[in-house]
Amino acid sequence: MKKLTFRQLIIVASMLFGMFFGAGNLIFPASMGQLAGRNLWLASAGFLITGVGLPLLGVAALGISREEGLLELSSRVGKGYGLFFTCLLYLTIGPFFAIPRCATVSYTVGIQRLLPAASQTLALAVFSLVFFAAVLFFSLRPGEILTWIGKVLNPLFLCFLAVLVLRALTSPLASVADIEPTGSYAVAAFPTGLLEGYNTMDALASLAFGIIVVHAIRSLGVEEPGQVAKSTVLAGLFSSLLMAAIYLLVTVVGAQSCGQFEASSNGGEALAQIAEYYFGSAGALILAATVTIACLKTAVGLITSCGETFVKIFPGGPSYRVWAVTFCVVSFLIANLGLNAILAYSTPVLMFLYPLSIVLILLTLGGGLFGNHPTVLRWTIGCTMVASVFDLLRTLPAQAQAFLHLEPVVAWAENTLPLCAQGFGWVVPALIGLVIGLALRALRRT
Repeated sequence: MKKLTFRQLIIVASMLFGMFFGAGNLIFPASMGQLAGRNLWLASAGFLITGVGLPLLGVAALGISREEGLLELSSRVGKGYGLFFTCLLYLTIGPFFAIPRCATVSYTVGIQRLLPAASQTLALAVFSLVFFAAVLFFSLRPGEILTWIGKVLNPLFLCFLAVLVLRALTSPLASVADIEPTGSYAVAAFPTGLLEGYNTMDALASLAFGIIVVHAIRSLGVEEPGQVAKSTVLAGLFSSLLMAAIYLLVTVVGAQSCGQFEASSNGGEALAQIAEYYFGSAGALILAATVTIACLKTAVGLITSCGETFVKIFPGGPSYRVWAVTFCVVSFLIANLGLNAILAYSTPVLMFLYPLSIVLILLTLGGGLFGNHPTVLRWTIGCTMVASVFDLLRTLPAQAQAFLHLEPVVAWAENTLPLCAQGFGWVVPALIGLVIGLALRALRRT
């Protein structure tokens, strides 16, 4: 039975890390560190579960399922659900949120601090136009540009990050123990960290891109399903350890920075402040350049992946070129809302999608216990979806809730659904759906 060599395992792990970890992943632990203060360890524990553990499980689930991709996996629930879930997930990690975030993170880290407030709107428009013109250029000519950027610029980005982190840790601006936690981190650091991990979108990406890892392992000669799953998990563990280490270090640096700065409105601003403090304008520019290039790589990869997926889902529809242009235009328009607006409106969508993704991953991993029976899948996913709608509504920005008159609905949900106020109102309904599905399956077998 063919197994991966250690060298091959490291190569696959490196590829997995490269797919998951982009510049955007840095802004959330930096912000979390500033807000969590001395509670950062509890917050980080929650963050690592959803930001590192779930992506690992997602990749493993696809390996175990032996399906060809997310559409086939989610279609186990039903063809209509598979189409709905796949489209929504790809649009979320694509033109609706993740791709625009690439442009706005680059702008926030690199340009925003150099210009007066009055020029920000025009500057963001010009920057994002150039950014997405470059993204479209490379997306229409995939070639070897992604390989080159991945081999040269990702290591450059990580090297500069290592220098910044080591400089900050050896010359801390404050002791973490002296930084007071703020907001929900003061009273519920662990569950808040769990929810913050949603923002990386990596669990969603694992369902979308996990099949690439599985194909890579199979291309190396590993065919036996159990060995494929084992190799996937091992590669995931290596990449997860590196991701977890980076997340923890950046969180600590973020917390220490509160000895000099007020908590920033987002992690991009926090990183820019920290880089400029330790290395002056040169450091800030180097960080800006490496972050921009890393985000460019990520955006090109996402446009390419989304375009190819939609061509596959709608074979009689637009060509790849049309999808790529459309996604770039939509991403450009959304990017000009600004990073804070993107983060504010991505949270409700993630509160809806993440429970469905978590349940799908767990049901796939445990599918052998109930024969992947459609009744179990449909009842569990169905109950989860209903509860997730309430999680979506209660995390909409306050002005949106007021405009839609959602206050009574939100109040009812928080008073009725267990754990809803903490952001986990889907857990009990999912368990109820699982029990009902298993009971109906047992009845039909008798």
